[in-house]
Amino acid sequence: MSMRVKFWGVRGSIATPSADHMKYGGNTSCVEVVVNDRIIILDAGTGVRLLGECLMRRNIKDYLFLQSHTHWDHINGFPFFSPIYRDDVNIKVMAGHLSEIGGIKKVLSSQMCQPTFPVPFGELAASLSFVDFKAGSSFSLGDGIFVRTAPMKHPDGGTGYRIEVEGKSLCYVTDTEHVIGRPDQDILKLIEGADLVIYDSTYTDEEYPKFKGWGHSTWQEGIRLCTAAGVGQLAIFHHDPSHDDAFMDKVEKEARKVWPNAFVAREGMTVEVAKEERPHKVSLAL
Repeated sequence: MSMRVKFWGVRGSIATPSADHMKYGGNTSCVEVVVNDRIIILDAGTGVRLLGECLMRRNIKDYLFLQSHTHWDHINGFPFFSPIYRDDVNIKVMAGHLSEIGGIKKVLSSQMCQPTFPVPFGELAASLSFVDFKAGSSFSLGDGIFVRTAPMKHPDGGTGYRIEVEGKSLCYVTDTEHVIGRPDQDILKLIEGADLVIYDSTYTDEEYPKFKGWGHSTWQEGIRLCTAAGVGQLAIFHHDPSHDDAFMDKVEKEARKVWPNAFVAREGMTVEVAKEERPHKVSLAL
């Protein structure tokens, strides 16, 4: 089976539709994973609007959302996802951090309540189903696709995902905060030997101390984790709104100098997930 990833939104916190954010993109988190004819969508940030239009042109009628968490920048594209207004579409939404507070359906519907949105959730035409699980669970999606999860260290909780099929593996690890000098063991177990890891790289190590407690990590920590876990490639993801194209150019140049298997995710970028030669562990000062 083939596994392909396309980035529809790579920005964190808030969309940045400005001229100096065009190269890397201004839409918030949304990643499409295609496994043969199965569509898995990681997060419903503003990037999901364009993905929805693309799915309709491709006549795709069935897909699954795996939500990392439900802060605004990861869900506020959902009301603008055109397939939800089609009665011939089937959508399942899963989340691993909301069981004790009402579930994913409650959160998605609440953002469409008046006076903050004009179209009520009850008027959506698609066949919608919602599944809440506890982060750390594993489950099968059928067709040989297996998912493992882990809890993320983020305000209000979050879930990291590992999608596996026929020996290929992709990890989506965003909106998580690290402790300096103490690699997150949950993440290391989740990403061990993965072919591609998409990681929360909101800050740099230099910026990080100013934002402790905000729930985010750095591209340097991403490299430390990926090299320790024998990962094939790292996608630097969830770019801070203040990081314009010039800043991200510097990040990519510096990251590639440290570890050639790292790259900065760009809106519109497509990556074929494949077995990569595993690099040796590198040392990156804390």
